[in-house]
Amino acid sequence: MSAPLQLSIPKFVLQTLNHLYDAERKLTLHGDPGGALRNIERIKDAFAEEKLFYEDPMGQPFNETRADLDASIAGEGTENLHVTEVIKPVIRYGEPAYSRVIQKGIVVVRSKTVEAGNQAGELQ
Repeated sequence: MSAPLQLSIPKFVLQTLNHLYDAERKLTLHGDPGGALRNIERIKDAFAEEKLFYEDPMGQPFNETRADLDASIAGEGTENLHVTEVIKPVIRYGEPAYSRVIQKGIVVVRSKTVEAGNQAGELQ
């Protein structure tokens, strides 16, 4: 039986990945007239060669059994929770198909509800 893998990722690496995620998200939301997303992809590829990558949980379902997210619940409902805001992404080590969580994502979750005026069954 082997001992669990102990990883020591320097703090500056985690900070860099967090800032990289934030820059990518802002460029995606507000446009990328200068083509900076291409450079971000290259930086992400360099981290991936070292088996480090981040995951954006935006829009994903949330329940209390998820071990990769620390969540704050916004609003009043606690049923059918989904991630509505990502403060920090999930940072992982390994391959996308099988990896370890190095940093839990910090997120805000909210109950998806059907609002009046939407088409029947359309979720907000």
